[in-house]
Amino acid sequence: MRGILFCLAILLAFSSIVTAERRPITVEDVFAMGRISDPRVSPDDKWVAYTLTRYSMETNESNSDIWLVPLNGEDPLPRQLTTSLKKDYHPRWSPDGSKLAFISTRNGAPQIFVIPMRGGEATQISQISTGASNPVWSPDGQFIAFASDVYPDLKTDAENQARENQRENSLVKARLIDHLLFRHWNAWKDDKRSHIFIIKSEGGEAWDVTPGDFDAPPISLGGAQDYAFSPDSKQLAFVRNTDSMVAISTNNDIFTVPVTGGEITRITTSAANDNNPVYSPDGKYLTWLAMERPGFEADQTDILLYDRASGQRINLTTKFDRSVDEFIFSASGKKIYFVAFDQGRKRIYAVPVKGGDCEVIIEEHGNQNISLTRDEKTLIFARQAVNVPYELFKARADGKKPPVQLTFTNLDLLNQLKMYPVEDFWFESFDGRNVHGLLVKPPQFDPDKTYPLIYLIHGGPQGGWADGFHYRWNAEMFAAPGYVVAMVNFRGSKGYGQDFCDAVSKDWGGGPYQDLIAGLDYLLNTFDFIDENKVAAAGASYGGYMVNWIAGHTDRFKALVSHAGVFDLRSKYGATEELWFPEWEFNGTPYEHPELYEKFSPSYFVKNFKTPTLVIHGQNDFRVPVTQGFQMFTALQRLGVPSRLLYFPDEDHFIRKPQNARLWWNTVHEWLARWLAE
Repeated sequence: MRGILFCLAILLAFSSIVTAERRPITVEDVFAMGRISDPRVSPDDKWVAYTLTRYSMETNESNSDIWLVPLNGEDPLPRQLTTSLKKDYHPRWSPDGSKLAFISTRNGAPQIFVIPMRGGEATQISQISTGASNPVWSPDGQFIAFASDVYPDLKTDAENQARENQRENSLVKARLIDHLLFRHWNAWKDDKRSHIFIIKSEGGEAWDVTPGDFDAPPISLGGAQDYAFSPDSKQLAFVRNTDSMVAISTNNDIFTVPVTGGEITRITTSAANDNNPVYSPDGKYLTWLAMERPGFEADQTDILLYDRASGQRINLTTKFDRSVDEFIFSASGKKIYFVAFDQGRKRIYAVPVKGGDCEVIIEEHGNQNISLTRDEKTLIFARQAVNVPYELFKARADGKKPPVQLTFTNLDLLNQLKMYPVEDFWFESFDGRNVHGLLVKPPQFDPDKTYPLIYLIHGGPQGGWADGFHYRWNAEMFAAPGYVVAMVNFRGSKGYGQDFCDAVSKDWGGGPYQDLIAGLDYLLNTFDFIDENKVAAAGASYGGYMVNWIAGHTDRFKALVSHAGVFDLRSKYGATEELWFPEWEFNGTPYEHPELYEKFSPSYFVKNFKTPTLVIHGQNDFRVPVTQGFQMFTALQRLGVPSRLLYFPDEDHFIRKPQNARLWWNTVHEWLARWLAE
């Protein structure tokens, strides 16, 4: 009975019902919510293990533990499996279900621990000084593979530890660099490479099966899991990029190596991106996600089926005009289930291994992290919506009945909050193309009143807004002060076919900008509850770029918020890390082909800046280096445009720390209120 009451209560959160007792969401609420990730169903189909992370605004830190929830039963109450004060994550069932491996930082560097399910304490089985991540069991239960960042020129763990100690204790912190790529996202590479190790499941010394001056898994553009054991436990498939300059290459490839180490065999020869190898249950096939165009990170990803005996390759999703995000085999090997982004939703599909049409199984909201029971009757997955963070669900594998919720992590808090579900809208853009958008209404919405509009612009640019609870760019948080929030998936967005996605490349400030302006016109002409005189725009990464572009091309907005935005495309090229991205987007380097860098650089339109703009940037942002934000702020100040700079010396492309996030939200809300109140 208690489980039924829980289900009835959570339905309110996923519906449009908003009761009078509820209040707007706050940043403290966002960080009070437990965050579910990485669900894994047990081999006996009785339990789902998952990671639950909680943040503390007071300590400015997070902690994660492993939890279990029963897959069946009337009372679906989860129980906590680990209680360490440090982080426990990446739960992985042993093939017989008797043990659970996971990563823990309880003794310092992250290491592999194993806990028996019949009861008892967790045992540490890895001792590698450089730490372990992403454990994977061999099907026979004898081995566990994991990844660790090591110095490729050294042979032993003792040598790695000695060099680490030497660097840490040295008073000289200089770096001598002789190659690209030398830093990535928010971390310096420091001559290290990610390698895959294998260790016996009872512990002992691990051995490196991917030696050499390459990263395995790759530094970028990888899949959900980039190494996998063959069903006979004799071989490991893995992903790495062997090009001489990784900074200009998307050429990830699939390789295999014996579990004992030795000769490495290349399986793929395409110059485009291949990742996420998965063996079929019978071992007949090796499958992976494949792109066609070298150098293009946002190309369509298809499921490629490779017959290990004949060498024949079949594209199972060639007629499916969406990119596959993750996939799994059914236990019989007859079907593959996968996730794809489609028109603002992350849907679950199935395709026969023998080929055929892709069938949609789960349609609504945002679904990912899929698992399938061995009897092939039940799908398990994580689901979110714009007004509900991730929870675990189960559903019939044929999709014939509505999903059933398994966890209710944030139920008490959600029942206190007023958050409207997302609403879809479509409009005809400047060239007749139909463009999709999402809208969220403010708390205490009254259709007879008018509200300011916050126009959110997504990053990527090959990203997309979806029916999801974004912990950083949360639509409900933007709506909380009393604003309508609109999010347009302009050309370049994923989920509308590859041609639509391609349309942003080499046209950054062209078609996408015109889509956004056409979408704004549609919103103001269609919804009487939007105040056309109180409109602001905000975006991050490419969204920040577009805000900077808007600043030089229109004065229709009362205020702008530019987070991690590109200001000058040429100088950004010289300081970013993944050079394949700008070289694809702007048709080469700025030295040889400056035309598009100049045409679409906001820095060339500074003379038109008039709109009050809040600029936000983090020091450790290596993707869009912090000088881009400094240059934008300098230009605004030099012209006398009302502006502020919010600078984080301890953040990167994202704002991760709770107290920093609180400052971020308070500053953004204060800025918007200041200019939208006039």
